[in-house]
Parts: sequence; structure tokens; C-alpha cells
Amino acid sequence: MAEHARDVIMKCQSAFVYSDAFTQYKFRDDHPFNQLRVQMTKELLELENSLQPEHLLSPRSATEEELALVHSSTYIDAVKKASAGNLKEEEGMEFGIGTEDTPMFKGMHEASSLLVGSTLTAIDAVLEGDCEHSLNLGGGLHHGFERKASGFCIYNDGAVGIEYIRKKYGYKVLYVDTDAHHGDGVQWLFYDDPNVCTLSIHETGRYLFPGTGNVTERGLKEGYGYSFNLPIDAFTEDESFLELYESAFKEIVEYFNPDVIVTQNGADAHYFDPLTHLCSTMQIYERIPKLAHELAHKHCEGRWIALGGGGYDIWRVVPRAWAQIWKTMTTGKPFSGNLPAKWIEKWQKKSPVDLPSTWHDPEGFYKPIPRKAEITEKNKKVLANALQFIHNQKKYNHLSP
Repeated sequence: MAEHARDVIMKCQSAFVYSDAFTQYKFRDDHPFNQLRVQMTKELLELENSLQPEHLLSPRSATEEELALVHSSTYIDAVKKASAGNLKEEEGMEFGIGTEDTPMFKGMHEASSLLVGSTLTAIDAVLEGDCEHSLNLGGGLHHGFERKASGFCIYNDGAVGIEYIRKKYGYKVLYVDTDAHHGDGVQWLFYDDPNVCTLSIHETGRYLFPGTGNVTERGLKEGYGYSFNLPIDAFTEDESFLELYESAFKEIVEYFNPDVIVTQNGADAHYFDPLTHLCSTMQIYERIPKLAHELAHKHCEGRWIALGGGGYDIWRVVPRAWAQIWKTMTTGKPFSGNLPAKWIEKWQKKSPVDLPSTWHDPEGFYKPIPRKAEITEKNKKVLANALQFIHNQKKYNHLSP
């Protein structure tokens, strides 16, 4: 990279959207979705002297009108009733609330509206020109639908944010989702929109919720050709994951030519994650934001909004993975070496597992996968199939008079 380009990256102005109230989005004590991970990440960054008070941006709550950009008023009213304890269990089932995945809890409307508002805060910070990049780890709830909660997600902040960008700024949006679960809510809500392109790399739905995200899901009507899915095989390791992610992202951003990139950064593809079957290490969480950062500068004048998402080993994985997003946003380089002793000392007292001592995972911390060659080959075919539409378009354009 040229010295000038490196200097641009090293001087990026970025905003970190945060509120202690993020932890109020809490279903129950033993639920896997735990926003304590956002607080842990913030404290890790502060102890690394990477996050300063001037970087912090307090979020606002989304208005009902903003929620209604993608959610039906009937659904919003149901969530409000549940939030106040006035929705019966049988009434909630119609809307996906009161389920095992998404239980009702007091104040759920307010807590969910704050998460959506935090994403809108992150968007405005970048698109109003206050900073080049923004990070909202409280967001990334990509499974929410127009009138239904799903997969721990009540309101879909990413989808509301994208529609907000379309309405307020008129920008074309590329949404890139690296959560181990398919970004179904965002995909379906923009499935017929040619101004929103979605790319999701996730564990195949044969084994994992929500069971969607096949290569054949390419969009509908005017939106056909703007939905891309990379359903990778269970037990996929770093090299294959990164090959698909990097190849697809580069081709799709060239093909779509977006004005802004929104990324969903679920940290549940790691070997330690209790809800998935992928075998990634911390290596992918260094490379994922690095490419997003580079492509945002190359294609979108730096406009990049990054969100959180899944991630259910909140002790050993999520804080390290998410901290690398911020470090990359602000310096272009990941952390390395040892984690701060003060951070380990504080959180080890609460952790049910031994915390890592370094940013990298140690060599050989999991057993070799016997089907690695077979898995890698299957994933290569997935990549070829996913990008076939782009390749066909290039051929057609080349042959057209």
C-alpha cells in the first residue's frame, strides 16, 4: 500500500456508540444473548488506551415512526404491550415474542428502541460527515422481521438503519453479514430492492438456525441479483472462511458500487462458540474488519458503519473479536501480544471459564478437522455458485454491442 494511503487509514476519525443501558436488553439470566459483552469490549479497549472519551457517542432511542420504516404498527404495538406486561402469552406467539428464543421482558420496547436508535446514531455520525467510520456493538440484530421477532432479535436495527439511509440520504447500501447465522431478516426486507445489496457468509442452514441463506436466494423482481449468500459447511476453518469472504466481498463491491457499507459483525463463527459448528480462530476477526475498512476507503470515501451481532462465548471470544474492529477502524492494524492484566483480573472473577491471556489463539487449541480438504472443496463450489450471476453479467456486457 502506498505511504499516502497508509497515512489516510492511520488517521481515521471514528465514533464508538455506547450506553450502559445496552445491558437492559436482557431476556433472562441464563439466556445466551448477553449484552455484558459490549461493556467488556469497551473496558478492554479503554485499558489498551485505544478508546478515549472523545471517541464515545451517546445513542438516542428510535422513534416509533423510525421503527415503522420496516416494522408494522401492529407489531410495534404488540411489543409495547409486552413491554408493559400487558400481552398474553398466546397473543405474543403470533409475533414471535414470548418464545424460548425471544421471551418477553419488562421494558423490552424501550431497550429494543435504544438499540435501533444507537444504529441510527452511528449512521448519522458518518453520513453527516462527523467521522469516517462508526461502531455500534449494541446493534446487529439481523433476524427481526416486519411483524415478528426471531432469533433473539425484537427490532431489526440494521434493516431500520438501511431504510433510514435510503430515505434520508438516498445512498446505495452494501450490507455485509459475517455472523455464523444467516442474516435473514435484513435480506428478506430488501429482497426486491436494487439499491440495497446483501452479502451473508454463514454456516449452512442444514445444521443451523434459521435454515435459510441458500446460494439460490438471489433477490426478487428489481432486486434480483442483489442478494448473495455463502452457506459454508459445518467445521469450516479460517483459510476457507477467509477465501470465500474476501473473494466475494471484493467482487460484489465492484459489481454493486455502493455509496456506504454497513457490516454486521457477529462473533459466533469461533470454535468456542456454543451455538454454532464452525471452527474459526481469532485470525478471521483480524481480517474481517481489515477488508471492510480498505474497501470502504476505496469505494465509499470511507463511509463504513459496523454493528455487533451474535457471539455467545462472551468471555473468551466476543470482547477480543469486537475490539479488533475498533482497532482496525482507527489505526488499520489489529492488536497483538498480551491482553491487559487488569481486564483479565476483573472479569476472571465472573467468568465460568479461563480467560485467554493473548489477543491470538494458541496453536493447536482444537483438534485437527479430518474432513478439511472435503469441506474446503465444497466451500469453493459455494463461492463459484454464489458469484455466477456476476460472472454471467460480465460476459453478457462484454458480448453486447
